[in-house]
Amino acid sequence: MRAPGFYFRPPGLASFLLLPFGMAYGAVAAWRMRQPGERVGVPAICIGNPTLGGAGKTPTAIAVAQLLAAMGEKPAFVSRGYGGNDAGPVPVDAAAHDAARVGDEPLLLARHFPTVVARDRLAGARLAAASGASVLVLDDGFQNPSLAKDCSLLVIDGATGVGNGDVFPAGPLRAPLTAQLALAQGIVRVGAGEASRTVESQAGAMGLPLFGARIVPEPEAAVALKGQKVLAFAGIGRPEKFFASLRELGADVVEACGFDDHHRFSVDEARDLLTAAKARGLVLATTEKDMARIQGDPALAELAAQATTLPVRLEFEDVEGVRRLLERTLRWARTQDLTRSA
Repeated sequence: MRAPGFYFRPPGLASFLLLPFGMAYGAVAAWRMRQPGERVGVPAICIGNPTLGGAGKTPTAIAVAQLLAAMGEKPAFVSRGYGGNDAGPVPVDAAAHDAARVGDEPLLLARHFPTVVARDRLAGARLAAASGASVLVLDDGFQNPSLAKDCSLLVIDGATGVGNGDVFPAGPLRAPLTAQLALAQGIVRVGAGEASRTVESQAGAMGLPLFGARIVPEPEAAVALKGQKVLAFAGIGRPEKFFASLRELGADVVEACGFDDHHRFSVDEARDLLTAAKARGLVLATTEKDMARIQGDPALAELAAQATTLPVRLEFEDVEGVRRLLERTLRWARTQDLTRSA
């Protein structure tokens, strides 16, 4: 589902009419978030975001896990596996599983570190810990109270912030912003923009550190697409971010086709994309997340073979600041676990 346009405009009639539903939804969500979760014997670091839709959680989770590995830890990802039909808990095998079974994001995560998919996040965390992880990195799950988090980083998009500031369905927030910030240990702002000022101001007043970050394309892929005439397609939270990235690296985006987040491409859609690209002499370009869904479907094999992906990574502006926060978190969490076991 793509977020309605009024989510990212000043509050108007639509959000006003839906506000009572948002207040009720937000009250329940805030209450659930405050419930104590269970510990599994290893630290748990959550990468979430306060709004619906994509803000860069998965690249942030990968960057955090890479920092943890550089610190000598053995990180493992735990994901709900949105879009997959396997309830889990199950370790993800990127070579054997497809998005229909485990979801697209876990396939990307599993290319870097061990990954467990589980709709029951506590069960997934237990399996990951039992399998040898020294620290868990949760891709999403901030609003889920079942597992105790030792550090939660909320990811916001610098260009969209928290939209109109209302709670679903009146706006994009998953719960009232203040209630969410009260349970976070830091904010990660991805990209520049004025829209994130509201959340940055509130976070600053609450003493939360702000870490700037940016999404950058892998150099080789960027060079390959530079100067090419492209038909770009993406089914992610904000497809326009992908299209803008292509233009920034020098690709000529002749046509841009945006789809809903986690979109499962049909045979007809694949045929239409292939036909349009061939007729106009365009290079098909898509995201790694979209390719993860396409490659697992034999009916879409030709689209997978013809499309070029643009891999990206997240870079923190203050890597040492993030590292210090992680170090403090690990020390505190392990002290808590030692105290509980004594």
